[in-house]
Amino acid sequence: MMSRAGASQRPPWWAYGCLAASMALVGSYVSLSKALVTVIPIFLLAGLRFAIAAVAMTTWVRAEPTDVRLSAHDRRLLFLESFVGNFLFSICMLYGISMSSALTAGVIMSGIPAAVALLSRVFLGERIAARVGWGIAFEVGGIALVSMSRANPGAHPDSILGATLLLGALLCEAGYVVIGKKLTAQVSPRRISALINLWGLVLVIPLALWQARTFDFGSVAPSIWWLLVFYALAASVVTVWLWMTGLRHVPASSAGVFTVMLPLSAATVGVTVLGEQFSPAQAGAFALALLGLALATWPGRSRARPIDPAP
Repeated sequence: MMSRAGASQRPPWWAYGCLAASMALVGSYVSLSKALVTVIPIFLLAGLRFAIAAVAMTTWVRAEPTDVRLSAHDRRLLFLESFVGNFLFSICMLYGISMSSALTAGVIMSGIPAAVALLSRVFLGERIAARVGWGIAFEVGGIALVSMSRANPGAHPDSILGATLLLGALLCEAGYVVIGKKLTAQVSPRRISALINLWGLVLVIPLALWQARTFDFGSVAPSIWWLLVFYALAASVVTVWLWMTGLRHVPASSAGVFTVMLPLSAATVGVTVLGEQFSPAQAGAFALALLGLALATWPGRSRARPIDPAP
C-alpha cells in the first residue's frame, strides 16, 4: 500500500481561490481610490473606511467556538497586523497613489510576492520551493514588462516621493501576509478582520477628526459616497476575510504569489474602466504573470513511500 500523506497535505483549491479573489479586489479598489483621494482628505478617508467597516462587522468581534483565548502575544500581533497592514498601508498607498499613477502603483506592487517570500523565510522559517521561486520570477517579470510598455513621460512632479510611499506600502503588505499567517493559527478569519479594523479606527480617528473640522461634507457627490462604501467594505471586510481564510491553509511564501493579482487587477480596471490603452506587449506581460501564478500553485508530484509493516 502507498502513502497518500503528501497529497492530503496539499492546500485545497478553494483556499487558492480565496487568496486570488482577495488580491484582485484589492487591486480594483486601489485603482478606484484615486477618485476618492481627489475629493476626501487622506486621514478622513481612512477614518470613514474603518468606521463603516466597524459597523458592518459588529457581530464579528465575538470569539467563535473554535477560537482560543487571546494571549498577550496574540494581542500584540493583532495590533501590529493593524498598524502595519491597515494604518501604515492605507496611508502609504493613498498618499502614494495621489502623487503617482495607478500604473506606478501596479509596477511597485508587483514586488510583493518576492518580499513575502523573503520575509516568510526570515521570520517563519518557511522553505521557498523551487516552483514557487520560479513563479515569483515570472510574475515580477510580467508586471515589470507592463510597466515598461506603459511608461508615462508626463509623470506627476512628485512621482519620486509617491513611488517611495508606494514602496513603503509594498513592505507593509508583505508584513501583513507574514503576521497574518501567525494569527490564523489561533484566531478565526472573521474575528481577525474585525479586531484589526477596530485597531485601525483607533489609530486614525484623531487625524480623521482633525481633517473633518474643515471639510465640507455637503460638497461630496452621491457617487463618491457610494464608492466610499464599496471601498470600505472591500478593503476592511471582504478582502481581509478572504485572505485570512485562504492563509489558514497555504504557506505564507506560497500565498504571497497571489499578491500578483493586485497589480493585474489594478491594470485591468485601468483598461476597462479608466479607458487606458492595452497593447500586445501588455497582453504578453499578463500572460507571463499568470503563467507564474499557475507554476507556483500547480500541485507537484508527491513521492510515495511504502508504509513500514507493523512489527
